[in-house]
Amino acid sequence: MSFPLGLLAVHRAFRAGTLSRADYLAACTERADEVEPWLKAFSYRVSPDQLDVAGDGALAGIPVGIKDIIATAGIPTTNGSRVYADHVPDQDAPIVGRIKRLGGIVFGKTVSTEFAWRCPGPTVNPHNRNHTPGGSSSGSAAAVAAGIVPLALGTQTVGSVIRPAAYCGVVGFKPSFGAIVRDGVHPLAQSLDHVGVLTRSVEDAAFAFSLLADASDASGSAPIADVADDVPAASSLRLGVVRPPNWDRVSSEQNQAFEQALDKLRRAGATVVPLELPATYWQGFEAAEIILAAEAAAIFDPLIARFPDRTSPQLKELVATGNAIAATRYIGARQLQAALQAEFPQHLSGLDGILTAPAPGEAPEGLAYTGDASFCAVWTMLGVPALTMPIAVSAHGLPLGIQLVGGHGEDTRLLRAARAVEAQLAN
Repeated sequence: MSFPLGLLAVHRAFRAGTLSRADYLAACTERADEVEPWLKAFSYRVSPDQLDVAGDGALAGIPVGIKDIIATAGIPTTNGSRVYADHVPDQDAPIVGRIKRLGGIVFGKTVSTEFAWRCPGPTVNPHNRNHTPGGSSSGSAAAVAAGIVPLALGTQTVGSVIRPAAYCGVVGFKPSFGAIVRDGVHPLAQSLDHVGVLTRSVEDAAFAFSLLADASDASGSAPIADVADDVPAASSLRLGVVRPPNWDRVSSEQNQAFEQALDKLRRAGATVVPLELPATYWQGFEAAEIILAAEAAAIFDPLIARFPDRTSPQLKELVATGNAIAATRYIGARQLQAALQAEFPQHLSGLDGILTAPAPGEAPEGLAYTGDASFCAVWTMLGVPALTMPIAVSAHGLPLGIQLVGGHGEDTRLLRAARAVEAQLAN
């Protein structure tokens, strides 16, 4: 069998009877055995003899990587932390329960930075072992990119789905805030935490979202993506280009790849226009930092007090920062967040989405730093859907991506636009 197959390709092959579930699962296990000694994408792998391919549903026979801050019954959930090294939940997070009801197989727990913050795990970039895979969904991005699983769950509080997906050369989709239920996911900052998916194509991400999105979360919902839709013609697209004030951090290679992508889209007939957002949106990055630090301090201060020897300097610094934030600053940041969320739709009027960079460039060298998340922060703070896809390869052989952003609750529209963009940029 050729490797790696994408999520929909496997699903269709199972339905057509051209691929057996047992053979595919054996191939995924063999691939994991081959690369895991150096990739280190998983903090825990389920024993092959415990992987059941007999389920029913749209994900039947599909192995899925579950980020290690998402609860899995009877399977360790360490949150990337020494505090939880022996923690085995009694119940699945609802999103894991849904995957199982759809026949999906929990293949293992993918490495997360400590509590999805900045203390990295051992995972390396599958394209170059000397470079970070990004974070905090490090293992999920690496496992999909390396061909171990066709689908993995990630989370994003600043840039933790989009950035590692861009660094590892896969598709990362962060839906609208609350579109995928977050119960059973260890929080970092409740006003910013999202659950997302990592796959090998936009079509795969749309398929996964169509199965996993849940409107029962009171904090938000999104329409279900219909992956049976035809890919829209590029000539029907109208896209805004946003270059934030920190664009001077973008590498020459990333900028060149971005400009070439815009040129391809224009030549295919898409309308691609500059979009200038008011300066208040770039104040949103500071607001996101304030919200994250203050909410994280409330969550982790008691943990650090109890386990000072088992928590990282990075987490301690975050909590100290959050504890120093006055209530008035936190309230002001939340008010700005709400105001920008209410205003943002008017800037998207007439557009199918925004094009921007997912990161300054290729994955940084070394494993101590998971990369610059500033190109994701504002979109996360707004709670809008965002997607990254690979568009080029750097001189060092590392992926470069492009990020698409849509309006809250317009996940389907963004995914359809992203499919059209992917079709053009793949040419």
